[in-house]
Amino acid sequence: MATGEVMRAAVDPSQLGVGEAVTASGRISVARMHTPQAPTVPFTPVQLSSLDEALTLASRTTGLDFSVYLGELGGDTRAQAEALHASTARPTHAVLVAVSPGERVVEIVTGEESHRRLPDRGAKLAVMSMVASFKEGDLAGGLVSGLRMLADQAGHAPRS
Repeated sequence: MATGEVMRAAVDPSQLGVGEAVTASGRISVARMHTPQAPTVPFTPVQLSSLDEALTLASRTTGLDFSVYLGELGGDTRAQAEALHASTARPTHAVLVAVSPGERVVEIVTGEESHRRLPDRGAKLAVMSMVASFKEGDLAGGLVSGLRMLADQAGHAPRS
């Protein structure tokens, strides 16, 4: 055998499986079926129901529009959260809780009316409560308790 030569064993094509072939160089090429993974969701149906109930109750009780964003916020997390808040139906009455678990960021953005009724101190307390739950691995529970705290801080809708 000369230097640089590779000794190849003869391959019987009848011994090859489905999707396998012998190339001209003697190498065995294998094709495998790719089955994509189903996307995973962060919440169970029960957790989604609890989150929906907390959002509905907070909005109904306070007259403010509560919403939650869960996902990546990018480099300037505050600017992205403010842009999301501005895209709501009534930004002056909106409260956005933006959470980016991968970036370990929680942003609460309020509009003019919602900020008047929901002081920064109340928002900070809600964030601290949510972060404590998030550290324990309870994303849904943290969001639900944070929404309840924010609604309590904002109080009932003013009577017209």
